[in-house]
Amino acid sequence: MALSMLDKTAEKKEKSQWPADIVADFEREAMNPDPCVGNMLLSETERTRVWMIRLAPGERIGFHRHVLDYFWTSVSGGRGRQHVHDGTTVEYTYKPGETRHETYGAGQFKVHDLENLGDREMVFMTVEFKDSANQPMALPDRVRASAAA
Repeated sequence: MALSMLDKTAEKKEKSQWPADIVADFEREAMNPDPCVGNMLLSETERTRVWMIRLAPGERIGFHRHVLDYFWTSVSGGRGRQHVHDGTTVEYTYKPGETRHETYGAGQFKVHDLENLGDREMVFMTVEFKDSANQPMALPDRVRASAAA
């Protein structure tokens, strides 16, 4: 059975004022939506994009926008914090191999960041499906160049 984030219980969930640097990053993303849902594009075909996120302890990947159906798998496990576009801050623990599937209808999206709260590297793989209800967002040339290398 395919689980989504709706099936995952946050260890902590709150609505409170975000730090100024987080607010500034969120506002930057709102003005220039970031389609890079990982910090490394591993592969892209006409049907999929495969991403990796690697975060050292304390490291954070900034706000990015999900518009395509996708799934992610926690490779390493770990503990993370997300600031979500609805104003919530959530913290989760991820188990190695844990996988979640997300879908978005036309015009729907999710914007969030991810910070590694653990004491070891946290690694995720994400696969986006381009044949979703929303059109894929264009990727910056620098991202495709790194995937081709």
